[in-house]
Amino acid sequence: MTTAAIKTTTQTLDVPGATLTYDVRRGSADEPVLFLIGSPMGASGFGSLASHFADRTVMTYDPRGVDRSTKPDPTSQSTPDEHANDLHRLIQEVGGPVDLFASSGGAVNALALVAKHPEDVRTLVAHEPPLGSILPDREAALATCRAVGETYQRSGFGAGIAHFIAVVSHKGPMTDEFARQPGPDPQMFGMPAEDDGSRTDALLGQNIVTCTHYEPDFDALRTASTRIVMAAGVGSETEMANRGAHAVADRLGTEPVAFPGDHGGFLGGEYGQTGEPDAFAAKLREILE
Repeated sequence: MTTAAIKTTTQTLDVPGATLTYDVRRGSADEPVLFLIGSPMGASGFGSLASHFADRTVMTYDPRGVDRSTKPDPTSQSTPDEHANDLHRLIQEVGGPVDLFASSGGAVNALALVAKHPEDVRTLVAHEPPLGSILPDREAALATCRAVGETYQRSGFGAGIAHFIAVVSHKGPMTDEFARQPGPDPQMFGMPAEDDGSRTDALLGQNIVTCTHYEPDFDALRTASTRIVMAAGVGSETEMANRGAHAVADRLGTEPVAFPGDHGGFLGGEYGQTGEPDAFAAKLREILE
């Protein structure tokens, strides 16, 4: 089946506190639906990866408060448990169990889903969850994430995203000293220095604290019927999200699987970033099969 032959439908689903928009690209019904998720990355981040699975039905969506999915107060925080409930309702719409590839904050939300509804997911490939809550340097890691959120609330998007970039690219454990450091000049990253006054950013305002501070229910995950595979990029070793994948795998008594590229290894030009999408998709297919 060629990509051109795929029929894509877009629908909305009202859930408590939000209206979700999701896309379904119809492929073969011989395999479970392949659900590709991120957070706060929406459906637009998975075009390249989805194109490698034209033989399967693929679903993508925009998390609550992101792009086409709305919520009444876009300045309010969203929690992994809320996202997990959203995912459960979406899977009910298409019929489960699904195979689920979840990256970054999406991986955190997917772990929350599987702990509550393991029957929803056949295989979960959880790629680099930024779980500061379970790292050996937990207190400093969480303080650092809170500092990013505080920079955003105090000084706006440019300052907040510059601070975020410095944190996610940091190699190795966080320290108290690092947590206290101010973020870099946003103009170093081509970001605006002025504050436009908005505080609705899905990453910096809605999810960065709740996502990184979330503590998975490992007892439930260990006994879940879902096959859980933790994925860590070869190009992001010792970064916080990569370390999160290793930490979850350790708690589950497994070993993380090395995936091509870094934290955005599946991107093929989305958001101006290009990883290794061909090799990444091949590795994902290998795991799922």
